[in-house]
Amino acid sequence: MEQQLDYAAVRAAADRTAGSVRPVAVVPAAGGLWYALEYLQHTGSFKARGARNFLAAHRDAGTLPEAGVTIASGGNAGLACAWAARAQSVRATVFLPANAPRVKVERLRGYGADVRLVGDRYAEALAACEEFAARSGALSSHAYDHPLIAAGAGTLLDEIRAGLPGLDTVVVAVGGGGLFAGVAAAAREHGVRVIAAEPENCRALNAALEAGRVVDVAVDSVAADSLGATRVSAAALAAAQEENVRSVLVPDPAITAARRALWEEHRIVVEAGAATALAAVRTAREPLGERVAVVLCGANTDPADLTAEPAA
Repeated sequence: MEQQLDYAAVRAAADRTAGSVRPVAVVPAAGGLWYALEYLQHTGSFKARGARNFLAAHRDAGTLPEAGVTIASGGNAGLACAWAARAQSVRATVFLPANAPRVKVERLRGYGADVRLVGDRYAEALAACEEFAARSGALSSHAYDHPLIAAGAGTLLDEIRAGLPGLDTVVVAVGGGGLFAGVAAAAREHGVRVIAAEPENCRALNAALEAGRVVDVAVDSVAADSLGATRVSAAALAAAQEENVRSVLVPDPAITAARRALWEEHRIVVEAGAATALAAVRTAREPLGERVAVVLCGANTDPADLTAEPAA
């Protein structure tokens, strides 16, 4: 199934997923800052959008195999895939690193997925997933590097614009780049600036921009469970090279502080990956815009972590 990532693909994804994903709530914070509460999405993260679009497109094309679907994931994409597969009554086999958060593993099993823990890095889980797909005939999905996955994630941008007329800047956390690439495709259509936020030591997109090509990076961050891709997608790199896009790196203490602030000031519990977007705003040295939306993209985390984190 040939696909490309552009605004037309995002609009097609919106049509496919209408009524099956939750429209994002956009609420004011302070000083021209708004929060897009995507952590309230089905499965607890934006990943539900891409997974639903991916499987719906294959259903419509008649290309869902008897062996079901398989995916490698740090957790959130696997949850979304398992949820979407259950809705289509197909099997989901999900490969995760053995150090994936227990809360995500337990929820995956609750969705009926066959969970396989392999290695301690996403790349190892991905290799095992690819071997399984080749052997079993299962449809291979991807955590972020597929046009249908990214286009599904990109549906978020038009919903934010509907909730925040006059939006000029959207801030998203970047791991492998699926959310960023999809949002950027829609943002480009409307002249909205995109800030791509990454932890200093999980910087696949930033490193690719420096090198001018996709490169492998080391991963070592408090947000590595959801932003720990060792390389960014080619689509994300292409989007980051466009005008009106800015790559920002933030240190782990700022991510921890942003996550704690969301809890203490708003009673919002998100994972460190989601807090990375807010950390970029809190550490910015210059104004990002007059009407800025920060995407709080996932909340599959243990709330007890908040009480264990030292104040930054």
